[in-house]
Amino acid sequence: MTATLDLPDLRDKQDWTVDDLASLPSDLKYELIDGRLILPALTLLHQVLGVELVLMLRPNCPPGYAPGPGLSLQVDHRNEPRPDVVVTQLRYAIRSPVPVDGAMLVVEIISPTSHFRDMHAKTKVYAAAGVGNYWVIDPTFEDGVVLTVFQPGPSGEYEMTLSTNKVFNTDVPYPITIDVPALTALRDKYLAARDEA
Repeated sequence: MTATLDLPDLRDKQDWTVDDLASLPSDLKYELIDGRLILPALTLLHQVLGVELVLMLRPNCPPGYAPGPGLSLQVDHRNEPRPDVVVTQLRYAIRSPVPVDGAMLVVEIISPTSHFRDMHAKTKVYAAAGVGNYWVIDPTFEDGVVLTVFQPGPSGEYEMTLSTNKVFNTDVPYPITIDVPALTALRDKYLAARDEA
């Protein structure tokens, strides 16, 4: 779900730049993708999955880096995405947005309204910005959460290198274990509670 911006002088604006973002309220959560302003309305499940991912990314994180949720990335004049989780340099601990070249790993969690944006539009933005590791967590599959890994191919554009609903172990960009079945169990617990209400 995407919220509606109720600022009369900006309501009809179609093409945004990072300079325009200064006119927005400081506590507003937004993304700028290809000049489109997006105001995500995140669910509790979405945020809980993000926290779990941060916790799974913390062990073995290289010195000078840390995973964090919901950090804006400074990409270019028409793009300032806010991925769900970023592993970035600690030197940007109090800076927002974070320069994209400080991002070691970017992770997006798909919501029903963000599938195209996360799987297509953002892959182009992150690849063009030189992000070497982009993962997408998709909790919308009935059979379970799916983790998809994108990495730059020979042309510089992302190629999907893996898609799994099993425990994922990798050494890239550092030794990481993502317990995808545990994310599925968590998702199912939240969905079951919703259905009982």
